[in-house]
Formats: sequence, C-alpha cells, structure tokens
Amino acid sequence: MKRLYLLSIICFLSAGVSAQEHTGGERTLSADSIITSDARLDSIYQSLPEVMITGERPVVKASQGKLVYDLPRLIRDLPVDNAYDAVKELPGVTEMNGALQLAGQDVTVILDGKATTLSTGQLYALLKSIPASRIGNAEVMYNAPARYQVRGALINIQLKQAVDAPSSWQGEFYAGYNQKYYEDFEERASMLYNKNKFSVDFLYSHKHGRTYNATDKEAVHTLADGTAYPMTTDEVRRGRSHTHSFRVGADYDIAKNHRLSFVYNGNYDTYHNRMQITGSQQSAALSNSSGWLHNGRLDYRAPFGLKVGAELTYYRSPSDQLLDSRLLETHELSFFTQDCQRINRWKMFLAQEHSLHKGWAVNYGIVYTTSIDHSYQYYYEDKEQGMMAGNRAASAKGAGSALPDDMKSRKREETLNIYAGFSKNFGDKLSLDASLAVECYKTPVWNQWDWYPVVNLNYMPAPGHILQLALSSDKDYPEYWAVQDAVSYLGGGYSEIHGNPLLKPAQNYEFKANYILKNKYIFGAWFGHTKDYSVQTLYQSSQRLVEIYKYLNFDYRQQAGIQASIPFKVKNRLNSRLTLIGIWHREKDSDFWDIPFDRKQCYGIAQMSNTLTLSTRPDLKLTVTGFVHSKAIQGIYDLPTSGNVNASLRYGFAKGKAVLNLYCNDIFETGQISPRIRFQTQNVTNRYSCFRELGVSFTYKFGGYKEKQREGVDTSRFK
Repeated sequence: MKRLYLLSIICFLSAGVSAQEHTGGERTLSADSIITSDARLDSIYQSLPEVMITGERPVVKASQGKLVYDLPRLIRDLPVDNAYDAVKELPGVTEMNGALQLAGQDVTVILDGKATTLSTGQLYALLKSIPASRIGNAEVMYNAPARYQVRGALINIQLKQAVDAPSSWQGEFYAGYNQKYYEDFEERASMLYNKNKFSVDFLYSHKHGRTYNATDKEAVHTLADGTAYPMTTDEVRRGRSHTHSFRVGADYDIAKNHRLSFVYNGNYDTYHNRMQITGSQQSAALSNSSGWLHNGRLDYRAPFGLKVGAELTYYRSPSDQLLDSRLLETHELSFFTQDCQRINRWKMFLAQEHSLHKGWAVNYGIVYTTSIDHSYQYYYEDKEQGMMAGNRAASAKGAGSALPDDMKSRKREETLNIYAGFSKNFGDKLSLDASLAVECYKTPVWNQWDWYPVVNLNYMPAPGHILQLALSSDKDYPEYWAVQDAVSYLGGGYSEIHGNPLLKPAQNYEFKANYILKNKYIFGAWFGHTKDYSVQTLYQSSQRLVEIYKYLNFDYRQQAGIQASIPFKVKNRLNSRLTLIGIWHREKDSDFWDIPFDRKQCYGIAQMSNTLTLSTRPDLKLTVTGFVHSKAIQGIYDLPTSGNVNASLRYGFAKGKAVLNLYCNDIFETGQISPRIRFQTQNVTNRYSCFRELGVSFTYKFGGYKEKQREGVDTSRFK
C-alpha cells in the first residue's frame, strides 16, 4: 500500500512543479494550442519587453465525428519505438490487462482505414513490430461510422505513403534487450523502395527470450454438502519462445487516383513451457505450442469513390501438454493431450462514396465474411499413444479410463453486413454524420438479424471550441475456441477451462459527449448498456473439487463515465499531460451458476506523462509516466488498486538518425493486480508475480527514411 501511495505522489508531482514555476519569473502568453513534445520546432516567437508570445500548431483537430491527432509530433520526444506504444500516448488511451482501452472502454485499432480479419492479439503483435517512424495521423472515433466496417470506439492509424516520391531506398534497423526476471530480445528491420507510381515495403521482426511467472493461490473450496477444503498452492512457470513476423506490401497507381494495393502478413511463433505446482496440489506439466498465420489482402480504389477488396486469413495453432497431478492425495490426473485450432476466413467488400452539392455526402456498401473453424482436442493415457500418428485406436479409453472426452469440430460462420450513411456540413459550425447497418449473423447455433444505427454531431460555437455528440451501437463476437464444446486443464488440473457452444454475441448501445476547449483540453462523458455481456469468470464448483473458467452471457453491463485530458508545459523544458477518468460500473447476471449477482462499483483512473528536456545539444530527454487504477470489479471478481511508474532516458545523435533509449518499467513492481473473490460460497485469491523491467534499445534510420506500413490482421477470436 505504501508503494501505491508513493506511486500516486510521483504521478502528480510534476503538476505542482508546473504551478510553482508558472507563477514566477517570465510572463508567458500562450495562444490556443495543444502542447506537443517539442514546442521549440513548431512555435513562432516574438520578443517584447518582459513578454513572450507563443503560438503552436494544434496537435488535434475535429472532423465529422472524429478527432485527428498529429501523432508524430505527439511522440517526437517520447521513448516510443513502435506503433503500439505510440497509440498508448493518445489522450484517453490506457492499457489494462494487455488490452488497449479508450476512456475505460474497449477500442478497435485499424490501419489506413481498413478493417481486417486479424484478431486483437495478432493485431497488437503487428503494431508492436511497426516502427513509430511509419506513423502519420491518428483518427480517434468514440463512435465509428458504418463505412469503416467497425462498430464502437475506433482508432485509425494512417501510415505514411511514398507512392509518387522520387526513386529511393529507405529503411530502419532496431535492436532491443530487456530484463524482466529473465532476458528478452528483439531485432527488427524495415525497408521501403519507391519509384514513380510504384512502392514496395518489407518488414521482419524477431522476438525471442525466456519467461518466468509465479502464482500463489489461497482458497477455501466449499461443496454442496458443506465440506470445506483449504487450498494453498504455489505455481511456477518457466518458458522460452520465438516469434517471427514478416510483411510484404505493394502499392501501384494505375492512373491518377486509381490505386491497387496488396499486402501479405505472416507470423510464426513457438512456445515451450514447464510448470511446477506444490502445496495442496502436486503437479508437473510440459507444454508446447506453435502457430502459423498467413493473411493476404487486395484492395482497389477508384477516383469516383469506389472501394473494393478481398482478404484471406489462414491460422493454425497446434499444441500439446503432458500433465501429471495429485490433488489432496485423492484426485489424480495423468494424461497427454493434443489440440489444434485451424481457421480459414474470407472477407469481401464493396463500398461507394459520393460527394454531392451543398456539403452533402452519401456512402453505402456491403461486406461479406465467412469462416470455417476446424478444431480438435484429443486425450491419451501417455505420450507414446499420442505420438502414434493417425492411430486413434491406440487411445486406451476403452479400458475404463477416466480420461476427458475428445472434441472434434467443424463450424461455419457467416456475416452479411449492408450499410448506408450520409454526412452534411451546415455552414462552418455544424456537421452531421449518420449511418445505419443491417447485419445477419449465422452459425450452427444462431441465425439473427440486427440493426446498428450510428449518429455523430459536431458543433463549433467558437474557434477552437468543439462539441461532439454521438449515439452508437455495437456487437462483440466471442472467440472461436470459447464456443467449442471442449475442456482444457489449467494450473495442474484443479482449474478447468470450459467452452460454451451457446455463447451469444454481446450487443452494446452507448451515448457519448465530448467537449474540446481551445483545441487543447478534452472533456467527455458517456453512458453505455451492453446486453448479453460476456467475460471469462471463475467459479468453484459445488459438486466437485474443481474451479471452472467459462465465458457466460450476463444479463447486462452498464457503464457511466467522465473523462478529462489536460496538457500543460513549463517553458520549453517540461511537457506533461494529465488524464483523469471516473467510471460507474454495474454487472448483473440472474442465472450465474447457483449464485446470481447484481454488483456495482465506482472507480477512477489517473494517468500522467512528463517529458523533461535535459539538453538540446546533445539531444537528451527524460520521460516519467505514472498510472493509477482504483479498486474495480469484473463479474464476481474484486480487482484491487494497481498502478505503475515508468522512466526512460532518450539520447538522439547522428543528426537524428540514431536513438539510444534506456528504460525501467514498473519501478515499484505495482503493475500486476492480484484478483480475489469473496462472494457467497466463493473464496479465492490469486497472487501473480510482478517484476520491474530494465531495458535498452537502439534505432538507426537511413536513406531519408519515410516509411509506410500496412494494416494488421484481426485474430482476437483465435485461440
């Protein structure tokens, strides 16, 4: 708790310093602007006796329901070396449990306005492999119009283009090392060649290293007959992994405003894990997994507003596990398992936009997506049986074995989306963007039609002042493996992961209001209602000694929140931004196993980033960031207060072509939460290990580097 108090003090310390320095010394009059990371390069100075007038280009502009950020200027002096970390620097964006959120809510990230079939996890991996120097503007939409083929909150990263530029080779090399209990490495190379109407780019990234994780579990498991079993276990996992990511893309301008684009994304990864559990449970497990991803996309854009494209994704992820476990000397598990998820997914779309007279514009289109999930999971009494290629009869289940049931599945899923929308400018102060999408979602279990209206209204009462109102609807589809009728074992066998073939997509409706003051300060408020909200939640079974992790549809989730993003600076030395978020959260499920719940919680998030220019020659900057998240809930989980403090020292040299970055993340080792459950018969606490991370990275650019990059692949629903 002392560490969290210290973390909060550090997070807000620079605010006090700013106020003290601003009240004395030289008077400064600042024009309406957004404070960037290096105002010296973009400001106009006029010296007057005892007065300095400073003007800056705004880093954010509003345009028909979206906020457009000059992201390269926003991250110019920050220790950011990839697109994923760059996105986290946008006002209101936070990272929770490895996922990006906008104003405390889930957000979709796309590249160059192109929604893809990659999952969230694979897209995040792709963003982490893209150099920050390839990024152009970032469009933030709390409510995405239908023409983006994405519903809900959206961040569109526009990548720098090089078609029609002079013939040249450009590139960047990157190497990084970090220590987080064990070591981890990354090497990355990126190249771009362009000539007249043609450009081609290539990216290769290799990440490899070792991992270490520890989990201490304290629980009291109560069965239906009233018998209580104390459970105390210590779990240690050690692993090693390799991830290879590669991309090739090309653009060709057939004629003026006729562009043909192709991109291929590939990924191959391997992971080897060794697990040991002591205490109430004695377990040992060896597991191996690998994954192949192939994604290709072809797009054509015509000058009269036509866009047509097709995308193919192939994903295959086989894994195996050898498990031997004894629980309280009465329950034994000993088996070898093999499983595999294979996804084939196709997407085709046709879209048209028209610009009409008097500020009117219309858009409409059709998107068809289909996928086949061909997955299996087999159990064997020993590893030798599992390795007998193709001989399922070798499984000894027929001899009275208590092995779990096998699973083999082939499921087809289809989605047809038809949309139409319009936009209209009413003078210079008012603009409207609205759309309606009709969607059919068909699986072996569900066949339903839904309507999705979206309305965005922008009003500018005065220059630099913007009011945004938005009404949106959304649907969140479950992961493919979550709807398989399969049981997997976690943590030595006491924990089971159950699939749910009847899991429904969640439907969300939200109202959002934003006010931008002086093109600088951003204030927002929202209310959202999510029907059939689903999340993986733990439940201690009342029938047997096992805890079950399973995705279930709740009755609903409701959220109401407010947000403020406040940038400020001290002369040309300190640039800071403070983001505050307050949320009221409610989740209700009237048929959650045998313990229905209706839970409410208010919590807050505070995030602060401070960049101090130590020297301009040499180019030396220190960045300190702080993050605090108060107590929250998820299902029947209680999530404790958490936060972190990160620091980095950035040194630029070789005329800006080289950057050396030293960093330390989670200095006080407070970033990892330890969730607990104290609800009726449920009593579980999981304490996860947390280690500070030390690292160094080096980046070198050559050839007047003006890169571009392609969109990622959506793999959020893959295993």
